[in-house]
Amino acid sequence: MRLVILGGGGFRVPLIYRALLEDTSDMHIDVVLADVDAARLDVIGHVLAQLAANVPDAPTVGRTTNLDDALTGADFVFSAIRVGGLAGRVRDEHLPLAENMLGQETVGAGGIRYGLRTIPVARDIARRVAARAPDAWLINFTNPAGMVTEAMADILGDRVIGICDSPAGLSLRVAHALGVEPDTARFDYAGLNHLGWLRAVHVDGRDRLPELLDDDEALGGFEEGRLFGGRWLRALGAIPNEYLHYYYNTAEAIRTIQRQAQTRGEFLRDQQGRFYVEAARDPARALVEWQRARQEREATYMPEARGDEPRNDVVSGGYERVALRLMRALSRDNPTTLILNVRNRSAVPGLDADAVVEVPCTVDREGARPLVPGPIPDDQLGLIHAVKAAERATIDAAVTGSRTAALRAFGLHPLVDSVAAAARIVDNCLG
Repeated sequence: MRLVILGGGGFRVPLIYRALLEDTSDMHIDVVLADVDAARLDVIGHVLAQLAANVPDAPTVGRTTNLDDALTGADFVFSAIRVGGLAGRVRDEHLPLAENMLGQETVGAGGIRYGLRTIPVARDIARRVAARAPDAWLINFTNPAGMVTEAMADILGDRVIGICDSPAGLSLRVAHALGVEPDTARFDYAGLNHLGWLRAVHVDGRDRLPELLDDDEALGGFEEGRLFGGRWLRALGAIPNEYLHYYYNTAEAIRTIQRQAQTRGEFLRDQQGRFYVEAARDPARALVEWQRARQEREATYMPEARGDEPRNDVVSGGYERVALRLMRALSRDNPTTLILNVRNRSAVPGLDADAVVEVPCTVDREGARPLVPGPIPDDQLGLIHAVKAAERATIDAAVTGSRTAALRAFGLHPLVDSVAAAARIVDNCLG
């Protein structure tokens, strides 16, 4: 089986390879790393070689800067690119902050800017996958994952599936808080990428979520419980994805970001810059340097939400584990249920069949089919529709170059509170 990782010189690629090394199934996988940056490919190649040391039958790893060569004959393609690099992320953060609005990678104005820059490249990749590997499954990690997956689905249809570790991590943390095995529970989750809610946890035919919402001590034991607090969670009757912090606590998030010495993008730009320099200088220490940088990265995740509190959750989603489960289900008769970004069909009311949503799906050799969630309350449904309208306008603007569509994208988003500011951001984006 040929697995091609686009953005193969990226910092998180060793997580995927480590998951492959730990896999106990009989999947035989040859990995090809593809990236536009040969130097970064070399560094990550050293990390993977050191991870695989003394591991019998470790997946082979090839490297290339030629996209078409990489894609030819692929069975799976993981798209994990970052168009514009971390320097682009920093600009995405700072421009909204200059307008006193949220500056964040995937949410609000920053996410729209990132989408405008990324979607044309992602669609070109989709066309080249269709030409070079028409039977391949494309698994999209690239943010903003929902709108990028939807833009690629125009070309690849249901053979592109988006994944995110946030819903999986939330489900695992809630299961742990309830003291139940995750595999014995059915999680009712619905929304868009970085905009979803866990609304029920069914175990043996009974919804266990209400008892958790009534237990402040248990809520205090995991990230989302601390982040939103029992009073608000009981008012919602659900547990939101952590990224809903930016919608429910917008003013506080903006103030926190503005008080920090660096934005998240600046922190990662500097930290990863040091890693790649140090690992290139001393390749024998590439794995050690990567492990050090990764631990620091994970411990400081979403600092605007938790302040100086380190991340110490007992479990996380692990997008590499989600991807591996997805690969197993698609490549063999091993059906499973995963929360994924797929075309809606009829899962979320009021959205058309092609709108990409984030919901539990049944996955097997035939693909991923969304399950219809329980009734979605008006507050959740209204926010889903508003953000989807902004996503659709972003895709339109990215595909056509329309300034009017770009203005709609920014001006319609719930986290952009001024059309005049939206117009200034559009002028800055498009010149």
